[in-house]
Amino acid sequence: EFVWLERHLRPAEADEVMALGVAGVRKRREFRRYYPTAEVSSHVVGFTGIDDRGQEGLELAFDEALSGQPGRKRVVQDRHGRVVEALQQLRPAEPGQDVRLSIDRRLQYLAYRELKSAVTRHDARAGSLVMLDVATGEVLAMVNQPAFNPNDRDARSGAVVRNRAATDVFEPGSTMKPMTIAAALATGRFEPSTPVFSAPDQMTVGGHTITDDRDLGSVDVTEVVQRSSNVGASRIALSLEPRAMWRTFAQFGLGAPPGSGFPGEASGQLTPPGQWGPVEQATMAFGYGVAVTPLQLARAYAAIANDGVRPRVRFRASDGAESRGAGERILAQETAREIQRMLDGAVSPRGTGQRAAVTGYNVAGKTGTAHKLAERGYAEDRYRAVFAGFAPVGDARIAAVVMLDEPQGEQYYGGQVAAPVFAQTMAGALRLLQQPQR
Repeated sequence: EFVWLERHLRPAEADEVMALGVAGVRKRREFRRYYPTAEVSSHVVGFTGIDDRGQEGLELAFDEALSGQPGRKRVVQDRHGRVVEALQQLRPAEPGQDVRLSIDRRLQYLAYRELKSAVTRHDARAGSLVMLDVATGEVLAMVNQPAFNPNDRDARSGAVVRNRAATDVFEPGSTMKPMTIAAALATGRFEPSTPVFSAPDQMTVGGHTITDDRDLGSVDVTEVVQRSSNVGASRIALSLEPRAMWRTFAQFGLGAPPGSGFPGEASGQLTPPGQWGPVEQATMAFGYGVAVTPLQLARAYAAIANDGVRPRVRFRASDGAESRGAGERILAQETAREIQRMLDGAVSPRGTGQRAAVTGYNVAGKTGTAHKLAERGYAEDRYRAVFAGFAPVGDARIAAVVMLDEPQGEQYYGGQVAAPVFAQTMAGALRLLQQPQR
């Protein structure tokens, strides 16, 4: 038996200790994890403790598989506990398994670079970016800012190690509108061209005034998405039966953990319909009073892109045949394709997401800008800027979500702050994956 004096010293430091010639002091060679991608993959990969057992991230999620199992044998020991003779092997040792992640290192670095640049440029408090394979649900990239270097033990503490993309919830703002429209189309009472309202550009619900940020004139269902009308989304929502609207949101995965296996993944918030009043139902339609993680939102948009089939989110790479086509149908194919066309138009010059456009590809998506909660109500000058989308339209390969927390300065809308990050990241990703242009 012995007591550790210090572990994971550098060899030169250990040699200096041994040179002192202190009786009873010995050195033992150990190995330690080294993370070659450092900050780039810190939140998703996580790290191990001093005994190489997973403490955060996928290191923790796959710890049992990676660690293996020790063997057992019957032995003869002397009175000092030293093994004299091995009599019988009771159970052979089982080596740990290899775990191949779905993360594409090229896309991971691209996402890290673009998100870090945007957070710095807009002096944002934090940010997250998630990219999913639309067909398989595999996580291709997941990054957060601020990040940390897992090779530096002193940096591995506090809020910086939290994988915000999977654990932190936020009100998604107008990125909820496609889900509201999905609930409306499912009733059969609405079509993309159904008129919703004409001016004025505000309405009162339960003593609360809901407004659009500009006069949109006459608006139909498609334009509620493309021109991002809060009033239009609210009018549609209030015409729906609350339980039907709630059911659609739940089918998109809101209010339940994504089931990716990532430690601490959040469920978000989706209040039961029995607790809704008119105000709650109206404001949920444009993303207030409901909370999601970036990972949940990315999966919801992947379902739209995947013709109404919600994929199963995974971090472990599949062999292709195993998961392609797997998932749960939550929307009729034609309903999903109608929403795809609406979101395609939202990235056109007429829509709010035009800065998410990618040369050579048809891109679909939706902007979102949400006031942050304060001690009393919502803060007037603190926002989250969001963009959620997918590409290419009609044969989508990637769904992605970009979220910046509290961008500073005059630009804070999702279309100004998050959409350009989406465009840069998606453009690079489609080229790296050799996706043919239109």
